[in-house]
Amino acid sequence: MAHDHRRPSGRDDTGPAGQGAHGGGPSPRVAALLLAAGGGRRLGGRPKALLPHRGRPLVEHAVAVLRAAGCSRIHVVLGAEAATVRARAELPGCVLVDNPRWADGMGSSLRTGLESLAGTGAEAALVSLVDQPGIGPEAVARVLAAYEPAGAGQALVAAAYDGERGHPVLFGAGHWAGIAATATGDRGARAYLKAHAEEITLVECGDVARPYDIDTEADLTHLE
Repeated sequence: MAHDHRRPSGRDDTGPAGQGAHGGGPSPRVAALLLAAGGGRRLGGRPKALLPHRGRPLVEHAVAVLRAAGCSRIHVVLGAEAATVRARAELPGCVLVDNPRWADGMGSSLRTGLESLAGTGAEAALVSLVDQPGIGPEAVARVLAAYEPAGAGQALVAAAYDGERGHPVLFGAGHWAGIAATATGDRGARAYLKAHAEEITLVECGDVARPYDIDTEADLTHLE
């Protein structure tokens, strides 16, 4: 279930809606999809969305990154302790999407997020992960800049780090059904992307971002 979340916030420092640090932003028909449902099993059961980073919950930081890159339409998929995340995180203007089956893995959250975009008019989805704070607006903006509206429905664009595919990833709407059908466990869209590798436009971002994940206690050293 998706809910428009428009509670005012004094901590939204990303500029006017739809216009971030990188100018006018992408086409409004590109929706950002932030996967933030993880329960942090290897982090003592702390939901990743609420891990503290730079004085606020990690999910707030991730949304600010998307806005700074120019994203004005943001759907956030919640799962673990969703009610607590809603209460503690300030996410004005975002559509919050509940995934009751979040424990099934990232594939479930990806499917839920794509389903939430049905009927919105979105022609492409830019997918990012809440637990990658080393990926900032510069990398997101590069992926968005590689999007070709003329072939919007069939677009496949991904950030690359030293030539290796990573996040964020942009999927044209023509791929959503295929991705949803193959997204299982924690593999997300990997199987689909592997099958369509020759169609993907890779955008090198290794000079502006670090694609580490916050998965274990040791990884918490990356948070500030």
